[in-house]
Amino acid sequence: MNGAVFVPAMAACSALGDDAASLRAGLWAQQLPESLQITERYSPGRPLPLGCLPAHIVLPTLDFAPLPQRSRNNALAWHTVQKLRIDIDQAAARWGAHRVAVVVGTSTAGVQEGERAAAQWRGSRNFPQGFDYAVQEMGNVAAFLAQQLGLQGPAHTISTACSSGAKALASAARWLRAGLVDAVVAGGVDALCTFTVAGFSALEAVSDARCNPLSAQRRGINLGEGAAFFVLAREAAAVRLAGWGETQDAHHMSAPDPMGQGAAMAMQQALQRAGMQPQQVDYVNLHGTATQHNDAMESLAVAQVLGRETAVSSTKPLTGHTLAAAGALEAAMAWRLLQDNPRGLLPVHWSDGVADPLLPALRLVQPGMALGRPLRAVLSNSFAFGGSNCALLLASA
Repeated sequence: MNGAVFVPAMAACSALGDDAASLRAGLWAQQLPESLQITERYSPGRPLPLGCLPAHIVLPTLDFAPLPQRSRNNALAWHTVQKLRIDIDQAAARWGAHRVAVVVGTSTAGVQEGERAAAQWRGSRNFPQGFDYAVQEMGNVAAFLAQQLGLQGPAHTISTACSSGAKALASAARWLRAGLVDAVVAGGVDALCTFTVAGFSALEAVSDARCNPLSAQRRGINLGEGAAFFVLAREAAAVRLAGWGETQDAHHMSAPDPMGQGAAMAMQQALQRAGMQPQQVDYVNLHGTATQHNDAMESLAVAQVLGRETAVSSTKPLTGHTLAAAGALEAAMAWRLLQDNPRGLLPVHWSDGVADPLLPALRLVQPGMALGRPLRAVLSNSFAFGGSNCALLLASA
């Protein structure tokens, strides 16, 4: 069974907040929002700008869930999907709970809880009461959501690092087109933890200042946390997942193919699946991590596939790199741009403006930049360790 895949509902939570007004305000701000926090919370002795959740967002305690499901990662996912409960419950009532699936991208699971348990073990040789290693299993979040939402369709977790959230939406689309289910709750979630910050720091990929994508002076990423979830179905809605592309470089454990061939192929696949030409894409949300290797290969790939006139920007200076959630969070931004945006306002590319002469000169979005009409198609790129690439093409219906 083939056919169009529509995205009738979306909810997102990040350093920019958890409502539509906050997200729009951050994307279209005339001055760089102070959305990142300088903190040592996850890097003792080293203050870092991180995309932590704003203080006013209080995550639930999950007292209703079994102990192995009570992680901060699951709490962030649960907080976010509550905004979709009406849509989810309606889907289950219409098609049956067994015809509604869950697919989630994540990479942290309950690592934060594991860190606390390990710290207690080092001090007392006892684990916290009720601690279960299963809280750290990657499949935990999908099982938790399916169980607590009362859904009985397939429940699946994808963990391919920073492409996970985007690949979750691609998986949802395939399930729908195959006729396996009638609706899918899909997205990504990752909560910050010390392990993540230490790991990327060990790779010398973390910047001590606000990240600076595509700049000649870029020095690495800012990490962040967030979640974004969608309801996808075959019934017509204002936004559709028009195309997607997935490729694998297998070039290096952590570095991408420097020529960007896999990234280019993912974008080309998304265009082909959507039946669109490159000039029909109004805007590209870059993966844009501000690392030397990613920005170099991505700019090459974008120039090759779309040319140099398509508007592009990286939104990671606003949210930090939310890792497995990034692809879903940035797809949520694309979803929002396609609706109630009559002037076609675009997310600003915040950097120091120092162009890197070694990179193709792309058309970076400046404050206040707009198309002068509603957007019709937005491409969102996500690239991960090992060259796991995913491009999502969202379009107005």
